[in-house]
Amino acid sequence: MKFKYLEKDKNHPLIAHFFELKIEEEDIPFESVVLPMGLTSMTYIYGVNQFIIRQNNKIPLINLTVSGQFYGGYSLVTDTVGNSIGFGLRPTSLYKILKTDISKITNKHLAIKELNLELHHKLSPLFLKHKSNIPALIKSIYKVFDGLICAEDKNLPNLDKAIDYIFEKEGLLKVQDLLKRVPFSQKSLENQFKKVIGLTPGKYIRQYRFMKLMRKYESKEIDLKDLIYMFNYYDPSHFSKDFKLFMLQTPNAYFKKEYPLLKSYLKE
Repeated sequence: MKFKYLEKDKNHPLIAHFFELKIEEEDIPFESVVLPMGLTSMTYIYGVNQFIIRQNNKIPLINLTVSGQFYGGYSLVTDTVGNSIGFGLRPTSLYKILKTDISKITNKHLAIKELNLELHHKLSPLFLKHKSNIPALIKSIYKVFDGLICAEDKNLPNLDKAIDYIFEKEGLLKVQDLLKRVPFSQKSLENQFKKVIGLTPGKYIRQYRFMKLMRKYESKEIDLKDLIYMFNYYDPSHFSKDFKLFMLQTPNAYFKKEYPLLKSYLKE
């Protein structure tokens, strides 16, 4: 299994990064837990028999797939070799380009043609044309996104501001802290966040906090016991509850296994 980030453009308004995942013969059968990063994404799957499993539902991944926000972890499984190339979108990007309620695709992977046929026609051929030339693929995708007409919504700048603050604080804040920074009532913030980003602010904060903890752990920045208290888990049972939600197993079970995919994308 090989995973790598291909390019990160910190200045692009819609795309956060590109990535590639290769599943090789020695990896088969492949299975890994996937911890959501707080981003939506688009991924082109070259090959067959790649699935996600969430709450006992097995969902096939085919060609160009859009991934909505997920709350809680899921598993990626396959019994064939193959590779995938995709890109992560900034939290409000999918709403900006699809101009639809993003909560409708929360916890879902869907073919892009089910959501926006025009975008499907613009993007899918690029993944086939430039399959063996990744720099050209990335350049062509940037060109498509630079030409998109994004939604105009007076709430978007404040939602982007709220997201930036969550990132800055690494999820170590409460919804009330956001209300001090953006001109929304609590109900309005909840509704707007869910529509534009896909999750309520409370769920997004909780998941992002846990992801940042695991990223620091995998990067060996600090001991896990210290991280638990640094990230405001007031006792081991509180941490264990979140761990089961996001990693699909107990901490003890997780630390007895190897998850190279998870370790690879969390270390970056």
